[in-house]
Amino acid sequence: MVTVGMNYQVLEGKGELFESVFKKVIGIMEKIDGHVKTHLFTNVDDGNCYLIMSEWSDRKAFDAFIASDQFRNVANWGKEEVLAGRPSHNYYGDDVQPAKPAVGGCPVAH
Repeated sequence: MVTVGMNYQVLEGKGELFESVFKKVIGIMEKIDGHVKTHLFTNVDDGNCYLIMSEWSDRKAFDAFIASDQFRNVANWGKEEVLAGRPSHNYYGDDVQPAKPAVGGCPVAH
């Protein structure tokens, strides 16, 4: 099992759009082999700062997802439409290195 923390800083006024697209993406993710569950969290001190926690059966399953055209399309849309900067991803689990803090943007939950 691996958990991936994905940190996103969203442009001012784009939070509702980000959340709406996230709900569609989660519907797709629920059908992907190896996906266990995913949740979206908002920083209470910064409403434009989001954390997506996603559990996968293993790192290989997550890596296959982020290499997919579906992920690439939504990532490109995010860069062009809603994100204030480059997101950071941190991996948690027995088979991964300890997480490093995010650089800029949203702080990483530990």
